[in-house]
Amino acid sequence: MTTEFDLGALLAERGAERYELHARYLNHQLPRMLHTIGFDKVYERAEGAYFWDAEGHDHLDMLAGFGVMGLGRHHPVVRKALHDVLDAGLADLTRFDCQPLPGLLAEKLLAHSPHLDRAFFGNSGTEAVETALKFARYATGRPRILYCDHAFHGLTTGSLSVNGESGFRDGFSPLLPDTAVPLGDLDALAREVKKGDVAALIVEPIQGKGVHEAPPGYLRAAQELLHRHKALLIADEVQTGLGRTGDFYAYQHEEGVEPDLVCVAKALSGGYVPVGATLGKDWIFKKVYSSMDRVLVHSASFGSNAQAMAAGLAVLSVMENEQIVANARATGDLLRARLAALVDEYELLADVRGRGLMIGIEFGKPRSLKLRGRWTMLQAARKGLFAQMVVVPLLQRHRILTQVSGDHLEVIKLIPPLIVGEREVDRFVDAFTAVMDDAHSGGGLMWDFSKTLVKQAVANR
Repeated sequence: MTTEFDLGALLAERGAERYELHARYLNHQLPRMLHTIGFDKVYERAEGAYFWDAEGHDHLDMLAGFGVMGLGRHHPVVRKALHDVLDAGLADLTRFDCQPLPGLLAEKLLAHSPHLDRAFFGNSGTEAVETALKFARYATGRPRILYCDHAFHGLTTGSLSVNGESGFRDGFSPLLPDTAVPLGDLDALAREVKKGDVAALIVEPIQGKGVHEAPPGYLRAAQELLHRHKALLIADEVQTGLGRTGDFYAYQHEEGVEPDLVCVAKALSGGYVPVGATLGKDWIFKKVYSSMDRVLVHSASFGSNAQAMAAGLAVLSVMENEQIVANARATGDLLRARLAALVDEYELLADVRGRGLMIGIEFGKPRSLKLRGRWTMLQAARKGLFAQMVVVPLLQRHRILTQVSGDHLEVIKLIPPLIVGEREVDRFVDAFTAVMDDAHSGGGLMWDFSKTLVKQAVANR
């Protein structure tokens, strides 16, 4: 019997039910939130840094699927690689052979971190972090992991233990025996490692929440301190890695930093097949996999699958051949400079920071009495509402997709595809300037919309 399945027909028949289906069978709060803030759009197709709706209007993507779409959507080289690997009909995931693609991807990925020797492939960023935590604890024989306040390393139980946001952790205890230290505080780090039970410090070189960068010299000094006490440094490059910050890895901005373990994911997928990788030093892997009895002591059912490996190889090829890292650095410098020039012009705009194409735009309390009263009203209802007020008109009026960088933060994070250029910078800055003009006029649709946000915030208390 031949089974027929027509995906196009199914989408044509049921695609219009997308929000109803999600509300009934998946996370019911997501469509509710999207309806509330006016993000309940219907996108028909996507390419590069743009979406198109049913009316044919383009929308600029400054979010890149939270960093997954580093090369934009549907890059032709990655698409071809996936067609090729499917057409090859490989004997994949037998579990009792060694296929070439995982070794080739590990070789190519490790070439960008010459001080690291081996790779483990999983399926996501949180899996990469889980692997690093397990390896660090086993290799050192110590139980405790240090992490930084406001960090985000994932939402599975192990990675949640090193998540610096209480809103994600609440109700999921008990977690692993881990301890938070302030980002950049070497004294706090020293106090903890001297206790002798610390396996590692895990750190984002630039934190995704709020876009806060580790202070100059911190990573190198932390590494020296950790090694002196026989503990490890884990760099979480899940969002910052693969060119996002203008170098292949964000930790490479600081000379002499050589993490013992590095976590990558997101952009390595090409936006198609989930993949994560934990890169590490030879001695760590050899300690974890110390004998043939321990050959499967850590594994992943779909890890190293041919489609993910092919996507990763294609992504790295594109990055090298199309100078993606250099473009991220140059375009990011341009965008950040254009936005920073607006800080003195708009009193609600407090700061612009970041590296490469990872940029935080922070808003703050205005000076003028009229604006200060409105700001105070929003802050009393829920911190972060003003940033959301900016995000909404950027989408609804200017067709630009952005989002706040974390809960209860007045910060918008820009992490567009790494292929954007001057055209996209011009479009975003023009739109952002128009939104700021409206916000500082003291009236208009933005402040009308704020009433809806305040009511929703009060209702959720």
